[in-house]
Order: sequence, then C-alpha cells, then structure tokens
Amino acid sequence: MTTRAITLLPAVAADVPDLMRLIAALAAYEKLSHLVIATSADLEDALLGARPAAEALIVREDDEMRSAIGFALYFTNFSTFLGRRGLWLEDLFVLPEHRGRGLGRRLLEALAAIARERGCGRFEWAVLDWNASAIGFYERMGATILTDWRIARVTGSALANFGRDQDSGSD
Repeated sequence: MTTRAITLLPAVAADVPDLMRLIAALAAYEKLSHLVIATSADLEDALLGARPAAEALIVREDDEMRSAIGFALYFTNFSTFLGRRGLWLEDLFVLPEHRGRGLGRRLLEALAAIARERGCGRFEWAVLDWNASAIGFYERMGATILTDWRIARVTGSALANFGRDQDSGSD
C-alpha cells in the first residue's frame, strides 16, 4: 500500500467550494444540516474579505490539487482574565473514510503551533456532549473538557429582538 503525502495549508479563495462541501458533511454528521445557510460568498468574505473574521486550514492528500479531505476553521478571541488573545477552533472535521490516520491530530497540532506563534494564552473549542470519541481523542491529546460551562446563543429572530422592549433593572 502506498502512503500518500498529506498537506495542511491555509485556505485560499480556490478552497471555498471544498470548504462548503466539508461544512455540509460536518453538518450532516452532526445532524444539523437544516442550520447551514452560509453561501460560498459568505464564507469567502469571512475568510478572505476586507475584514476577515476567521481562518481555515485545509487538509489535502498528495501533492496534486485533490479534493480536500478535512479542515479546521478558527479565529482569535480574547481572555479578560489572561489579558491575552486566544485561538478558538470553531470546527474541525475529517471525512469519515479518512479518519484514524492522524489527520485530526495534525490539524490540532498545527493550530496549537499557530496559537504559540501568536502569543495566545489559550487554545479552546467546544465539543458536543454526545461525541464520546471526540472527547476521548481531545483528552488523550491533553485537552481539559470543562463540564461546568454552557454555551449561550442568540440567533435569528431572537437576535433581531434581543434586548428590545425589555424591562430594565433586571440582570
């Protein structure tokens, strides 16, 4: 069996179609396809527009421009307690048929290196509580799973109306 070379490179405009395909595969895996409304134009603007909001690493096999087989999308956040920026991993995904080859580990190690190079005080991400294999993988790599934190989210019409016509004086 021939071992194929793996490349991890920062996403460029030509990667957007592959990223969209991988995002759709991630959403299907998480049974959240109904939530994906992003377009290629949205993603390209977010990654490469005038004010980029995020970055991505793309995993490809071989030196040829084959379809991407995985990605990590991340951005900078900030810790008031540390007084330093951090790196937030929004999504990490490797196509199921390519798992078990160390690609997720390579993506996480590359992101940790980016966090160190940028002087970040933290490298963080969320993991779904039902994804026991991911939790175990992250713990084996040295991550601590915080059980006492919950994500708060406001989106859609709730975001449009958030804070409007609310009684003042209550926290």
